[in-house]
Amino acid sequence: MAYRADDDYDYLFKVVLIGDSGVGKSNLLSRFSRNEFSLESKSTIGVEFATRTIRVDDKVIKAQIWDTAGQERLIGVLSSSSNFGELLWLKSTPIEKLISSQKRYRAITSAYYRGAVGALVIYDISRNMTFDNVERWLKELRDHTDSTIVIMLVGNKADLRHLRAVLTETAKSFAERENTFFMETSALESMNVDTAFTEVLTEIHRVTSKKALDASDNAVTLPKGQTININSDDVSAIKKAGCCSS
Repeated sequence: MAYRADDDYDYLFKVVLIGDSGVGKSNLLSRFSRNEFSLESKSTIGVEFATRTIRVDDKVIKAQIWDTAGQERLIGVLSSSSNFGELLWLKSTPIEKLISSQKRYRAITSAYYRGAVGALVIYDISRNMTFDNVERWLKELRDHTDSTIVIMLVGNKADLRHLRAVLTETAKSFAERENTFFMETSALESMNVDTAFTEVLTEIHRVTSKKALDASDNAVTLPKGQTININSDDVSAIKKAGCCSS
């Protein structure tokens, strides 16, 4: 049975990956999108995103997944200065540079989160600090996105069982309180990576379909092939019939 071309899809969903540096965001992205893993730990400069197409029910969904790509330290310093070293950095930095950094921070966060309908908030199960910072990342995410965004808390590097610092039950209880999904993954062992992304995309599809249904119930019938706008500036949308996007 022939499969659809990469640009032939019903929905395009933007999903963002957030969390502290070194938790494995880039490897989760490469494992899901290309089934690749790199043992080299290096920060990506700029904005990185990858795509993968999956089928949910009878619909073809193209996931556009964005990685913070090395910007998380700047975001972390300017959004929360609880770390003593970060406070010293702020104190010793000229005001002009701080203002410039703050503008860059606002521009980065605005562009990064704009249009996102899903997010994976990632921590490293072997580093408790990365879990402690999840609350800050969640606040940042919710400050910049729609209230209906689908969120999954992800405990990555589950292969480091002998170094575990964050108990599964602790993270699960936190996820329940924050009303998010939860899963532990290992990009190295390819454990639960596909499952985590697929669960998020499936829930996004459910939420989006419900929005579209509610909109159609409260409006005149749309002409065949016309897009239903879920959010006016949303990158993630139902694809117009006959339109090809990359």
